Amino acid sequence: RMLEACENAEVCVSVSIIDGFVMARSAFNHSCNYRSVMVFGTARKITDPAEKELRLRNFTEQLWPGRWDMLRPVTAKEIKATTVLTLALDESSAKVRNGPPGDDEEDYALPIWAGVIPVRTQILPPTDDPRLIPGLTPPPHIGSFKFG
Repeated sequence: RMLEACENAEVCVSVSIIDGFVMARSAFNHSCNYRSVMVFGTARKITDPAEKELRLRNFTEQLWPGRWDMLRPVTAKEIKATTVLTLALDESSAKVRNGPPGDDEEDYALPIWAGVIPVRTQILPPTDDPRLIPGLTPPPHIGSFKFG
């Protein structure tokens, strides 16, 4: 429903990633290391089934090159049930915070631990579907998946 309401609407999309919790000597100076982006634009609903399929294919291939051609073809029912939006970017803003705590000068002499607790998203080895046909192993593109 939200996606339907977004059609031809001015929207704002925000994405943030926390890279670490910054632990200071004062609760007031605690923070996070992060990366964030905010984009503003006008959303447009893709209605042409062929264009929707192409956009979904491009999305899949961006993450796992070669995957789309290994899969069964998508059905007309699946395409119809999926809402795809495109967003023309009018404005964007990015913000990054990285580094140690910024304590008050007098607080550096206090016997309180301070530092950064790193946070990371990690790609782990794949696990088989319990209903996988015996003998199948992950194809090469699964093992080579990377963010970015």
